[in-house]
Amino acid sequence: MMVRLLIIVGPTAVGKTRLGVEVAHALGSEILSADSRQVYRGLDLGTGKDLEEYSAVDPPIPYHLIDVADPHEIYTLFRFQQDCYEVIRLLAEQDRYGSGGVPLVMVGGSGLYVEAVVRDYRIADVPEDPEFRQRLRRRGREELVERLRRTDPDRAAETDLSSRERVIRALEITAAEHRGPVPTSAPLGLELACRVFAVRIDRATLRRRIRTRLEDRLSGGMVDEVRTLLAAGIPAERLERLGLEYREIGAYLTGSKNHRRMVDDLATAIGRFSKRQETWFRGMERRGTPVTWIGPGDATRILEDVRAWVSEA
Repeated sequence: MMVRLLIIVGPTAVGKTRLGVEVAHALGSEILSADSRQVYRGLDLGTGKDLEEYSAVDPPIPYHLIDVADPHEIYTLFRFQQDCYEVIRLLAEQDRYGSGGVPLVMVGGSGLYVEAVVRDYRIADVPEDPEFRQRLRRRGREELVERLRRTDPDRAAETDLSSRERVIRALEITAAEHRGPVPTSAPLGLELACRVFAVRIDRATLRRRIRTRLEDRLSGGMVDEVRTLLAAGIPAERLERLGLEYREIGAYLTGSKNHRRMVDDLATAIGRFSKRQETWFRGMERRGTPVTWIGPGDATRILEDVRAWVSEA
């Protein structure tokens, strides 16, 4: 059986969720989220879940892979891929999605998560090793990248080397594999036909959007959201690993930064993150995944292409 997957990617603040909802509504489809932090319950404003977007149309758009994990736990790439495959298998049993029918819609900015599904990666199921990680965190990112390239060049080519945590995770998996065989993820077991659309806008406009959205979310209660996580027993070290908003606001709430510096540092960090996202999506193209680049809100272009794609069958 063949399942079609329409994928909308792009940097943060570019309007992916609203675009995905518009497309899914027009197709009568459902949305699979591909976001490494929206999987966590209680991380709402900081991750930009924008759940109200899904219910802004009639009927509301069903969504999957949001709020599926507790923030205390580590939700891995392995688990995301297997959870995503399970959702696809279940939906494929419905007549409208199976046998190359209506495409499912995937929306997200976590390029590695998207690529793990598109390219059906075999992912090692390796638990985290706190002592190993602690030793690696004493090293600089460039040293870690060089070590990964030396010990596992293939994995280095598939890792977001701009992310220190991703590099550490890759080294952790490599070390486990050197000790002996490790279990790997199971394939989907269905034919998956994918179309990838990447949203991009000029950097100046994106920076303005990032700043505006950040200020809106701060005024909307994002600091209280992080304060609630701390009160629920999420340690500051965990907030650091959850990144961006949770790292910076956590530093503010624990007294490491004042409010103005927190806001400025956060805007800068999100801007750099968005640039890394765009770099990843261009890398997907170089690695052989066709990508159609579109402007923000260009649902018409997506729908024209997808309807032609479906009619080819």
